[in-house]
Amino acid sequence: MFGKLTIDALPFYSPIAAGGAAVTVGGALLVAAVLTYLKAWKYLWTDWLTSVDHKRIGVMYVVLALIMLLRGFVDALMMRAQQAMALNAGGYLPPEHFDQIFSSHGTIMIFFMAMPFMTGLINIIVPLQIGTRDVAFPWLNAVSLWLSAAGAALVMVSLVIGKFSTAGWTGYPPYSGIEYNPGVGVDYWIWAVLISGVGSTMSGINFIVTILKRRAPGMTLMRMTPFVWTSLVASVLMAFAFPAITVACGLLALDRLAGMHFFTNAHGGNMMNYVNLFWIWGHPEVYILVLPAFGIFSEVVSTFSRKRLFGYESLVYATAAIGILSFTVWLHHFFTMGSSAGVNAFFGVMTMIIAVPTGVKVFNWLLTMYRGRIDFHPSMMWSIGFIVTFVIGGMTGVLLAIPPADFLMHNTTFLVAHFHNMIIPGVLFGYLAGYMYWFPKVFGFAFNRGWGLGAFWCWIIGFYLAFMPLYLLGLKGMPRRMETYNDPTWQPYLLVAASGAAVVLCGIGCMVMQVYVSIRDRVRTRDLTGDPFNGRTLEWSTSSPPPPYNFAVIPTVGDREAFLEMKEKGVAYRRPAAYQPIRVPSNTPVGVILGAFAFVLGFAMVWHIWWLVAASGLVMFAAVIVRSSNDDQEFTMSAAEVKRIEDQRFRLLGSRS
Repeated sequence: MFGKLTIDALPFYSPIAAGGAAVTVGGALLVAAVLTYLKAWKYLWTDWLTSVDHKRIGVMYVVLALIMLLRGFVDALMMRAQQAMALNAGGYLPPEHFDQIFSSHGTIMIFFMAMPFMTGLINIIVPLQIGTRDVAFPWLNAVSLWLSAAGAALVMVSLVIGKFSTAGWTGYPPYSGIEYNPGVGVDYWIWAVLISGVGSTMSGINFIVTILKRRAPGMTLMRMTPFVWTSLVASVLMAFAFPAITVACGLLALDRLAGMHFFTNAHGGNMMNYVNLFWIWGHPEVYILVLPAFGIFSEVVSTFSRKRLFGYESLVYATAAIGILSFTVWLHHFFTMGSSAGVNAFFGVMTMIIAVPTGVKVFNWLLTMYRGRIDFHPSMMWSIGFIVTFVIGGMTGVLLAIPPADFLMHNTTFLVAHFHNMIIPGVLFGYLAGYMYWFPKVFGFAFNRGWGLGAFWCWIIGFYLAFMPLYLLGLKGMPRRMETYNDPTWQPYLLVAASGAAVVLCGIGCMVMQVYVSIRDRVRTRDLTGDPFNGRTLEWSTSSPPPPYNFAVIPTVGDREAFLEMKEKGVAYRRPAAYQPIRVPSNTPVGVILGAFAFVLGFAMVWHIWWLVAASGLVMFAAVIVRSSNDDQEFTMSAAEVKRIEDQRFRLLGSRS
């Protein structure tokens, strides 16, 4: 009845695994107890979980990302601690557990931290910046969120029931094949990635349509903000790249479940087919994550330099060039795996070429800051730290783009340092900058600057301590993913790297304190104007937080810095002559239901509980049919209700009304 699921699936095999499971279950029960004590379940269900408001969906994405950031960082701490004490077969982690940790760390940080963080910020801000009331497909937006949450839940459950994959976050055959990895760990990885990948594909399609079809009057393509442009290109990449990894995971599942041979050396299979499919998704994925962060840096640098963004057109063309070129570089991830010299040379040259439009952006930001009246807000500090750190990572990337050099450094800690040198400043620093920049807009009160600056300095100091030693270790020949080693000259570098992880932990502590202090002081720091930073784009023209309909009257755009132009003309806070009723999407539980049963389906596939697979599939199908048959998917906010909300806003504005 329960397939392969037995009592042996519980993590009694290891005190560390049992401790991790206990913390996971205990944390979930504690959250449930707090919500019950506060009697918040009804509010949470009606106002948040069933919401199709793009802003609330975006906030839930970001909350998911921050939770998974903590979970993924715990893995990082455990790896650094293990390697710091692993000289001559030391350490505290057995080999299989160490393999699970580096596999889950990469999987969580890419799929369930970075992707939700990016999608959440796009959800919150893009509709506001293009002057629309919602995304093109609000319900599809909610489904995308809950599919991502379902994938994350599968990863978390693997801590408690069964084990996670030991095949790395890339899942390469034969390590992920049934012959060499017969347990359920790889299956957890497959279904978590597959389910969340479907959600990401739908998000990409949703935002392509939203940006192209729902812009405010007067907002031409060349009047869109840099963040909207980067979100558009990233969405196009999502729509084209994520099907590749979805197909790869599906075929790998068929290899494991149905005895097929897509990625084996037997019966005509080819392992390299998987590697190609994975990296055809994998390198565009880097730019899916990085490009929206670039858009955030453009917004932040312009706002806090008090200057118009330098070279807007060149930045737009550079963004488009990166999007196109991102599909021409994937093979540099496996230069050492048997391609011809000509193929390696082509992809090496393309990898170097893609650095050019990125360099253009760096000069755009630097020249925007030049002679600007810079406000060193935490978001600006994240941006400056990114520029310095990212350039270092970019130079090491150009070095790895040279095939002969890559042959020496591939699969060493040099590669680990380079990858983190691109992703942490290029992605995470950008999202944290956006998180602190738009926080007052979303919640209506200021973020504490002191704790924000503390978080920045801990993160950047910790980053350099954690990863610069890995460059040196890579040059000394240390392979990555080593659980133990016998070269005593490596250990001092690994001790420094472990200390860097500890400093980053202090940065995360500062972020937690920042949230606490900001909420504590929310009445005193309330944002009354909706424009705390003297913003230049449309999102700052609404109240903080924005109303459910975003704009009582859809704005007419006359400049790429639309809100700044409105303020200069004296029309930014002009009352309309009259208000009209507004149609707003209705809340629905169907997104939550689909996410919950997608999780059940994935869990049942992992453990071969076939009746549960069929039942959950039928429930999901029925839920979609019911939702599709419901014509009453919107409600009307009356003109009087809109006027009441807007009158309240103008009272807060006071003299600006």
